[in-house]
Order: sequence, then C-alpha cells, then structure tokens
Amino acid sequence: MANQRNYRIDSDTGRLVLGRFEMPFPRSRIGRIVIGVLLIIGGFLGFLPILGFWMIPVGLLVLSQDLATVRRWRRRLAVWWRKRYPAVKRAGRR
Repeated sequence: MANQRNYRIDSDTGRLVLGRFEMPFPRSRIGRIVIGVLLIIGGFLGFLPILGFWMIPVGLLVLSQDLATVRRWRRRLAVWWRKRYPAVKRAGRR
C-alpha cells in the first residue's frame, strides 16, 4: 500500500493527503470551505510568484469534501478520465 497514491482527506487524522504529502486540515466545515475557496482564488493568480495553478485542483478537492455539487463534478471528471484513458493506471504511468 506504500506505492499506492492517495488524494483524499483522512477523517481519522484530519489531514489532507496528497500522494506522499500530508497537510493539517480543519475539521470544521466552514474552515474547509474557506480554505477551498482561498486555494481556488490563489490558483487563478497562479502567474504570480509563490502562488500556482496547482492550487485550483487542490481547492476543488477540499471543496468536494463538503459540497455535493463539487463532489459530483469531481466524480464525473474521474469517470470521464477513466473512460478516455483506460491504460493510465495512476499519475501518468501507463
């Protein structure tokens, strides 16, 4: 299981898991929504130093924890991706 990539929010430890990186994460719903929105806004300013376009998908991942609409979008994207690229096992590896 060490080789398996996980992109999720661990409900036991309250941490955001992005592959092998873990970040502390607020357990309150309002805190998660605020962080998700701030990540997306920061992602749109990705051309500036420090900020990056990587913040948009992370923000959507955070928001999908609490907002059903974003969760549906994320799930549809995952299903579409698997249909379009069935040979890709994980993270760009064929």
